[in-house]
Amino acid sequence: MHLAIMVTNTDNSSFAAQHPLDAEKFTRLVHLARPDWQATAFQIHEGQFPTDLDAFDGVLITGSPASTRSGLPWIAPLLELIQQIETAQLPLFGACFGHQAIALALGGSVGKNPNGWVHGLIPNQMRARPTWTQPLPANFKLYGSHSECVTQLPAQARESATSTGLNAGFFIGNHIWTSQHHPEMSPDFIAALTQEMRDDLGPEHYAQAQNSLSQPADQAAFAESLARFFEQAQ
Repeated sequence: MHLAIMVTNTDNSSFAAQHPLDAEKFTRLVHLARPDWQATAFQIHEGQFPTDLDAFDGVLITGSPASTRSGLPWIAPLLELIQQIETAQLPLFGACFGHQAIALALGGSVGKNPNGWVHGLIPNQMRARPTWTQPLPANFKLYGSHSECVTQLPAQARESATSTGLNAGFFIGNHIWTSQHHPEMSPDFIAALTQEMRDDLGPEHYAQAQNSLSQPADQAAFAESLARFFEQAQ
């Protein structure tokens, strides 16, 4: 299996330089379940788009501190590419920004989180359960960090999970799946990110995030579900 990782993360800070970048994080996530799979990264936020989607068995779109609603010059071409991927029914997974971009591209909408930042280890409640999610418990935990959310699903989508009363994932047929959260993040990275974002989060959200990190994420189960998603869509 050969996957394209579409990197949308615009963070070029010194903090980002001290940690694995998103292409490495998502490759590690995939290799947790399928260590022999290949991955090729494209820096979408720098205008680097794949020229031949037929070369890949599936696509992942990463998270980003950028907003899908920001009007950055690479976002409209990305939304158009998502529409092409959907038409071709090439398996597509999106996390956080990727989740929101897929929703926007296919007719949904995105807005601000009503309660501000969601950050830390986030409980998710499974709703409709597609076959590939069997490894995940009905209530699973993933690391997350976002202040925007999908406010309306695409018409053809079904909700796969909710968290903090908001949509946390959806699927379309057997070829699109998303998560509002960050299954690729490691415990060390989310702990460092929480410290880095302490002022942005504010005292209440920071304290909640710190308390949440005493428990593990369901990363391995999610990685297995992600592998099964790409396998069943072939």
